[in-house]
Amino acid sequence: MIRYSLDCSRLAALALAAFLVVPFSASVLAQTAPAKPVDVPAAPSQTEEAAGPLFPKPEASDFTADTPTKEQVESFLKASWGYDTNREYQVQRIVKTPVAGVSSVVVLVGEKGNKQTGALQFFAMPDGKHIITAGEILPFGSAPYAENRTTLLKRADGPSEGATDKNLELVEFADFQCPHCKDAQATMAKIATDFPAAHIVYESFPLVKIHPEAFRSAAYGVCVAKLGGNKAFFDYAAAVYEGQAGLATEEGATLTLNSAVTKSGQSPEKVEACSKTPETKAAVEANIKLAEDLNVNQTPSLAINGRLIPLGGINYDTLKQMIAWHAANDGAAK
Repeated sequence: MIRYSLDCSRLAALALAAFLVVPFSASVLAQTAPAKPVDVPAAPSQTEEAAGPLFPKPEASDFTADTPTKEQVESFLKASWGYDTNREYQVQRIVKTPVAGVSSVVVLVGEKGNKQTGALQFFAMPDGKHIITAGEILPFGSAPYAENRTTLLKRADGPSEGATDKNLELVEFADFQCPHCKDAQATMAKIATDFPAAHIVYESFPLVKIHPEAFRSAAYGVCVAKLGGNKAFFDYAAAVYEGQAGLATEEGATLTLNSAVTKSGQSPEKVEACSKTPETKAAVEANIKLAEDLNVNQTPSLAINGRLIPLGGINYDTLKQMIAWHAANDGAAK
């Protein structure tokens, strides 16, 4: 019998991304060690290997929790992994824990044509709406991203481009002083081209503790959009990212932002005055509050109909698969 090898040293770094985004691969064999080892039959034959992973038959004794049910877990996994047609999985265990209402769930994971398998463990919370894996609290349920989607439909009021309807709404959370956000703009441009039916919203999320000029950059953006509209804002944003190195100092930031405002067709004097008003400050703070309420913990992040994923490092083909999946399966905006 072969037991799963669980590389705990990689757990914290890979669990969240692999669970929600990354297609299964041999480089990510397991995310959290099951409390009880799972035995797997000996190596499959060549025929079995070509067919994919060979999962052991679940045991009735490994389903002791009342909630969540196996069907609820499968619905959640379909909502999270349905975009990846090569991924195969099996709910192996749902058991009670010493904490009332908290259940431990183990899922075995593999892919078609690959005999290698992995194990993922998460803890389902008593509210039926959240799980914990690798130290992260994530939405759970048959429609785990619906609540986020509703929140964004109501509150994501930043500059937008693309379609006017919101049946496919993509909300980017970014910081003008964040280097990875600068890199992500090329990806967002590809998305706009590949998904003309998408309503794309830019929400500033200035990380003020590490980027001292991010808030001012966001405030200028609010005013450019107010005075010149969506196109002016995106022209401004492109110019700020292009000159991002200038944001390293207060004086450099002034020159960079004024130049970006000019390129957007607006008046630097008017935008500067607007940026200092209580209303503009409140607008930026509302952007920050929205990101915090959604538990956005890094920039750049992208919400696909409410499903939050980190943009940095994700393969574009995978991203396209995810967007297309949600466009086809999430239904009309409400």
